[in-house]
Amino acid sequence: MSITAETLPTERTGRAFATVDDLARMLGEERYVAERGLATSLYLTLRLQKPLLLEGEAGVGKTEIAKVLAAILGAPLIRLQCYEGLDAAAAIYEWDYPRQMLYLRTLEATGGADREAARRDLFGEEFLLKRPLLQAIDAAHDRSPVLLIDEVDRADQELEAFLLELLSDFQVTVPELGTIRAEHVPVVILTSNRTREIHDALKRRCLYFWIDYPSFEKEYLILSTKVPEAPQRLARQICAFTQGLRQVDLFKPPGMAETLDWTRALLALGSAELGDETVDDSLGVILKYQEDVDQVRGAVAHDLIQRAARATA
Repeated sequence: MSITAETLPTERTGRAFATVDDLARMLGEERYVAERGLATSLYLTLRLQKPLLLEGEAGVGKTEIAKVLAAILGAPLIRLQCYEGLDAAAAIYEWDYPRQMLYLRTLEATGGADREAARRDLFGEEFLLKRPLLQAIDAAHDRSPVLLIDEVDRADQELEAFLLELLSDFQVTVPELGTIRAEHVPVVILTSNRTREIHDALKRRCLYFWIDYPSFEKEYLILSTKVPEAPQRLARQICAFTQGLRQVDLFKPPGMAETLDWTRALLALGSAELGDETVDDSLGVILKYQEDVDQVRGAVAHDLIQRAARATA
């Protein structure tokens, strides 16, 4: 099946979004708070069949958006977690060599098929191990999957070359089998923490959106949505504290994910409001480097607690 630019979201996913507001509403129903710019980028990703590159600091919700989008669309989520040294065998496909060897030995023992037939069988789909990129364009899907290429900046630049063919034409070439094309174009979300710059050739194939740290109002709304059992006063103090914490010169400021984890931790400790001892004891939930913990514990934490109390009085 050839893929054309006129293919509509209903054909890809079984779900249509008439407007950006419609999509934003669906995101909200899945407890994801998205500003209009992000909702617009996601809407255009679906309409234009273009990959979306999301950049931002760790913990601001980049990975979560792919999970939520898959839930909204009722589509399978396929995730490629990138890391240094990731190669084509781990990202696209490889051959199942142990099974191939067993097959050859079985043929030799039984005096099986001729050499040409054996070669065709040996490099058939039965022995092909499909990794995430190939899984995403597999004809077995009855609808478009969501392909999450997570932390693409952590992978070597060579991986970007593998992605170009996939993101341009939604196809992968396997020399022994030929070119495999998508029956249903995947919805592609790439994320980057910007530890290095992504090559321009890859960026040109994507729409782009930067997810920043949330404002106080947005952080409070997300916290209230994700942890509704948190008392309003505590939730507002936590948001004011983390907003102030991001103004401190830290190695790694906390993201929204850490705010949520800290809220649940404070609830588990029975806290109704922020206090010096409880904050000092639980800083390891919201800060992930000992240098940051040492810098904040004590006077800095006390000052932030007082400011949070005044701001939410």
